[in-house]
Amino acid sequence: MGMGSVGLETLLAEQGQGLNPLAWRSPHFPGKAKRVVHFFLNGGPSHVDSFDPKPMLAKFAGQPLPIENLRTERKTGAAFPSPFAFQRYGESGIEVSSLFPKIGECIDDIAVIRSMQAELPNHEPSLMLMNCGDAVLSRPSVGSWVTYGLGTENQNLPAFISMCPGGYPIKDAQNWQSGFLPGIYQGTFIDSQHTRIEALIENIRNRSTTRQKQRAQLDFLTELNAEHRRDRVSDPQLDARIQTFELAYRMQMEASDAFDLSAEPDHIRDLYGRETHGRQTLIARRLLERGVRYIQLWHGKGQPWDHHENIAENHAKLAREIDQPVAALLRDLKQRGMLDDTLVIFGGEFGRTPTVELNNAGSSKNGRDHNPYGFSVWMAGGGIRGGTVYGSTDEFGFQAEKNPVTVHDLHATILHLLGFDHENLTHRYAGRDFRLTDVYGKVIRGILA
Repeated sequence: MGMGSVGLETLLAEQGQGLNPLAWRSPHFPGKAKRVVHFFLNGGPSHVDSFDPKPMLAKFAGQPLPIENLRTERKTGAAFPSPFAFQRYGESGIEVSSLFPKIGECIDDIAVIRSMQAELPNHEPSLMLMNCGDAVLSRPSVGSWVTYGLGTENQNLPAFISMCPGGYPIKDAQNWQSGFLPGIYQGTFIDSQHTRIEALIENIRNRSTTRQKQRAQLDFLTELNAEHRRDRVSDPQLDARIQTFELAYRMQMEASDAFDLSAEPDHIRDLYGRETHGRQTLIARRLLERGVRYIQLWHGKGQPWDHHENIAENHAKLAREIDQPVAALLRDLKQRGMLDDTLVIFGGEFGRTPTVELNNAGSSKNGRDHNPYGFSVWMAGGGIRGGTVYGSTDEFGFQAEKNPVTVHDLHATILHLLGFDHENLTHRYAGRDFRLTDVYGKVIRGILA
């Protein structure tokens, strides 16, 4: 990319950082997955209305549960049966609700974990736990750890991208933060509600000067930075800023191509759907093809799946928006031969109660409160044994009962599928070696191919 890049590599090499902090690196052992796409249903989708059928809720409909209700944020009352019918799909016969019929058709490629557990019934700490491995302290996100460990396969695009239509989810950029890792590993946010490249990626094009003049400016800036750094100790923030300038310059061509869906044939665009989530998911596939390592696809700003009332209507609306795009991605990756080495994750920060939420007068709101005690997440591709159900909640769906899975276990499994021993992918900070899973986590062997 010109003499500026040569100067940059020399600068970083002089500081003992190697040629490029995003250069491709080998994992601890050959991983089944090379890349990850994470569908994040922020707000907390109901497991008992989607992937964890509980017929006992219908038996006790409108009655108190014969077990003690667990403590929740808001007052809940009687058993609240799912308003959605469940159906068996595929050779595996796994039950999926009418919320996700198209995903149900792909169930033989999916492993459903029905025994997930979080730690707290609040969105903010649960988002931090699911995304960064710690509910309280500021820690690097999963995507940052993955790019720190593997680097990228394309130096002209960000290695880690988070897309969310309409704005930020709750906790904003903390969800894709690099924490104490170098800043170059932080996720790049894209508001995918837009269709023009200039709106999708702000400042992607410089309207006031040519690319040749931009290159000359960066070359001169590199010389100044090199002079500035010679007499100073290593400054990771400055190094990250230098890398970001270079990446932004290189992205002007590659990103424009990756986000241009006009190059896709009509039958593929129709497969994903022409609405926001269809476009967002198809863009994700194009980015995965181009070597982006980790992609998060959020449902929307705030916490759209947080349905404390009228869950039948609200869950159905959101499910219609993503059922087709998610299934399309699974089918598209499979026919392109990419599903075998692409790990797909689908879920939220926690589940919802099997009991109905009550208003201040004690009347039903036809919704469900937050439930961190037991919920569902599913995974597909990238070394996952499809057509599998792992673990279970109790007969009403309140808490994990068989083979409970912590978020640390989920993270350990993600890293394992990418070729890492989660105990040995570490970074020294504040005098100790830190890892994504802290001092916890076991690989979920029962869902591995």
